[in-house]
Amino acid sequence: MKGKESRGTVLAFGEYGLKSTSNSWVTAAQIEAARRAIAHVTRREGKIWIRVFPDKPITAKSAGVRMGGGKGDIKAYVAVVRAGRVLFEVAGIERELAMTALRMAAQKLPVEAKIIQRK
Repeated sequence: MKGKESRGTVLAFGEYGLKSTSNSWVTAAQIEAARRAIAHVTRREGKIWIRVFPDKPITAKSAGVRMGGGKGDIKAYVAVVRAGRVLFEVAGIERELAMTALRMAAQKLPVEAKIIQRK
């Protein structure tokens, strides 16, 4: 994957957000782990918006299967994330708590990310 994102690059809903600075595939499990980290740190106060959706199916053949025989079964769903995409937004919580929650969420994701805030 090359290039920067052209859509979803600014905060649309919340006061603070997590913005990708690199390109990668983010699986549904990784998105859920990041969401749970935010919910845990904020003690489910405030509001969380998830701005990416895993809509790309990834297929794989199981180990020990010979070549041929068609395409493999769906292994996971991923969201294609390019640099500049806002991944999560939060609102209704104080600044320090939002920074801690988004920092924890960033550790769960395979992309490098930075925390941004509404101006």
